[in-house]
Amino acid sequence: MWKERIDSAYSRIQSEINKTPLEYSYPLSHLSKANVYLKLENYQISGSFKIRGVLNKLLSLETGQIEKGLVACSTGNHGAAFAYALKKFGHQGILFLPTNTSRAKIEALHYYDVDLQFHATDCVITEGYSREYAKTHNKPLIHPYNDMEVLVGQGTIAREVLDQSNFNADVIIVPVGGGGLISGIATYFKEVSPDTEVVGAQPENSAVMFESIKHGHIVDDDNRVTISDATAGGIEKDSITFEICRDMVDYFELINEDDIRKGLKLLIEHHQMIVEGAAALTVAALLKNSSRFKNKNVILILTGKRISNSLLKELF
Repeated sequence: MWKERIDSAYSRIQSEINKTPLEYSYPLSHLSKANVYLKLENYQISGSFKIRGVLNKLLSLETGQIEKGLVACSTGNHGAAFAYALKKFGHQGILFLPTNTSRAKIEALHYYDVDLQFHATDCVITEGYSREYAKTHNKPLIHPYNDMEVLVGQGTIAREVLDQSNFNADVIIVPVGGGGLISGIATYFKEVSPDTEVVGAQPENSAVMFESIKHGHIVDDDNRVTISDATAGGIEKDSITFEICRDMVDYFELINEDDIRKGLKLLIEHHQMIVEGAAALTVAALLKNSSRFKNKNVILILTGKRISNSLLKELF
């Protein structure tokens, strides 16, 4: 079922996205004594993998639905992907943001002339408000993770990886926030390549999915700051990603802030590649228990490229 849906999504969106490289990493392979490949979604249109889910949802809608105007909620990559898609296809929409969203992120979104609306200071509350607004005004909602078409769109990464690889993937390590990305990837791999281990990487400071699975229900975010801001924040109480992550992710690695920084520096120094904090989670997860991956074929998902100037300066 999942393979068919994700293959269909790939057919729908592939002409509108970049087929991002799957690159062998000599430095990481040497350090871990594994065969390490990087899936470079930092080279994706709009700067991250999020465009896959946004486009699949958008292109799944009827024209009459789209004409009502679209709704989304995000301070980061999902918001940028949503704004890009509106501009690209000439659609109208509203993007809801928490009131404490940084000025830099707001200014970046203004390039797309998207209608920005502000509500609350907590991303889960803002998400809930955007969902209620969309329902009240009869407008389609493009949610960052709690939506089947968005999830399936993110899963096209797995389809692409398997098309690009001439080897059997033993492990794939994926950053986790709300769980849309890893849910899409895990469902495809567990159907097509069930022996592949799917590993979730989360920051210790915002391990909401890990803690939710441990407790058997979605828990509240404790709002600790992390430089992996793309994976930070809470999860909607009814999110479809919870059960998928619980049932299909083999295990989670929790990463501290120092190790995320080391991962960022390694990618900059050895790959001349600037990525967001969330992308470095997979590098840190690989190196944290490198003996576990010895001689295995390991794929790391690098989710996006947005990183603040202040963090870059801090690293060096």
